[in-house]
Amino acid sequence: MRASQFFISTLKEAPADAEVVSQKLMLRAGMIRRLAAGIYTWMPMGLRVVRKVEKVVREEMDRAGAIELFMPAVQPAELWQESGRWEKYGPELLRFKDRHHRDFVIGPTHEEVITDVVRREIKSYRQLPKHFYQIQTKFRDEIRPRFGVMRGREFTMKDGYSFHSSFEDLEREYRNMYETYSRIFARLGLQFRAVAADTGSIGGTGSHEFHVLADSGEDAIAFCPDSDYAANVELAEAVAPVAPRAAAAEALEKKATPGKIRCEDVAEFLGTALTRTVKAIAVMHDGEFSLLLIRGDHNLNEIKVNKLPGLDPFRFATDEEVEAFLGCRPGYIGPVGVDRAKVRVISDRTVAAMDNFVCGANEAGFHLTGANWGRDLPEPDFVADIRNVVAGDPSPDGKGILDLCRGIEVGHIFQLRTKYAEALKCLFLNEQGKEQVMEMGCYGIGITRIVGSAIEQGNDERGIIFPAAIAPFELVIVPMGWGKSPAVREAAEKLYADLAAAGIDVILDDRDERPGSMLADWELIGVPHRVVIGERGLKEGVAEYQGRRDTEAAKLPLAEIAALARAKVCG
Repeated sequence: MRASQFFISTLKEAPADAEVVSQKLMLRAGMIRRLAAGIYTWMPMGLRVVRKVEKVVREEMDRAGAIELFMPAVQPAELWQESGRWEKYGPELLRFKDRHHRDFVIGPTHEEVITDVVRREIKSYRQLPKHFYQIQTKFRDEIRPRFGVMRGREFTMKDGYSFHSSFEDLEREYRNMYETYSRIFARLGLQFRAVAADTGSIGGTGSHEFHVLADSGEDAIAFCPDSDYAANVELAEAVAPVAPRAAAAEALEKKATPGKIRCEDVAEFLGTALTRTVKAIAVMHDGEFSLLLIRGDHNLNEIKVNKLPGLDPFRFATDEEVEAFLGCRPGYIGPVGVDRAKVRVISDRTVAAMDNFVCGANEAGFHLTGANWGRDLPEPDFVADIRNVVAGDPSPDGKGILDLCRGIEVGHIFQLRTKYAEALKCLFLNEQGKEQVMEMGCYGIGITRIVGSAIEQGNDERGIIFPAAIAPFELVIVPMGWGKSPAVREAAEKLYADLAAAGIDVILDDRDERPGSMLADWELIGVPHRVVIGERGLKEGVAEYQGRRDTEAAKLPLAEIAALARAKVCG
């Protein structure tokens, strides 16, 4: 490729509304251009990166035995109504009517469509298992699209769906996809971690997310440095304290805490540790009022709470509801003295093991100290894990303690089981000739999101540092004085021909721009390898090689540059 025949459109500054590093650098490098909120045109430079990601994904999916197809982006509402997601999916589902006033959606995902295909085409256990995948544009009407391609409304995704005659065979394919995804992200040159995750709106019984590790990641990941344990903080189990609860050692006292609502302020005012405080969170479900108790320095995990019996789904109680059930406004509520016939008390495991703790007195401006289970209030109605883990918690696998890091989700695999197959009557005849519901798996990779996450993981003050596998070009030749020096042109053309013949994805920058401008462009774009040919170097018989991460260029004999470049690029 010659730069004069390509399209390079770099910017010195990113638009003011660009939020994260990847968005800023992609706009500056001319990889994307904004059309509307969360909707981008992929420019030629960025599209080359996308295609390279797709190539790796296709190769590994094909190697794993999956079969590619291509499904419509526009889907009839009837399928979503049949699955029950027409009402449940929410406003992210873009709905519209055609000229005949029939309801359709722009697909955010394709469980319904692929299940419809399979229920029409597969009738016997002899035709199973089958795994179909596609690489296609999706649309989710995010309320606040942000972070460029990281959380856009329109995006490219690889989604795959497997169908099985038994759960055991689904588990086999799930392991196959776990290994396949691990190979994909390793080949893409990304630092990643696979973590156990919640199934969310997709549903099913088990799932793993694949996260690119980056400080800017939206997701918190809990992992054990001494074992293979890793889970999204939403799912990671907070293990119950091992030590038994100590006996009551303090008298229950009511103390004035005027204006002190937050546990941090209460602890400071009373001169006690934040870990001795308990915060009560009032919630409602189907007209029933509950108090959720967690330690003052911990955070409630809403996903865990939603899975508790009698709280699916829950909502936070209004101020009026709190006053109706407890006779006190929020900020001073607690579990002592409440009418347990009307108020259910659900304690986190940590709180259930606490003694002599501080909690709200259910009277404005007052808190209780020295509160103890059994003596001052009945044992909890229910004890459960309802908090987020924190660094230093014991690892659930018993092999060390947890640490936390940030990650960007780029892949997710699910054991869907029979959720969609039952709803859409996706059946087959088993060996006994009886109808049976198919087992399903679902496997997604955010193709365009990978591009943004790779940049979040690899960048410096000069621009993007792409992994070699997905860089728009593997090597750039930068001739200094292309329009003035025949010798430079001849040497650059010969090197270009040699490298192209060797199968290297090379671009020759024949734009005859200022040297500083050309070098800045390629550092911004993130091409991993660069060769600079100049008239002064040619007189000495040398050219310069520099890797994108190198701080200085290396001068080498011109005759050796081609061999060095091949070795660097091809490994």
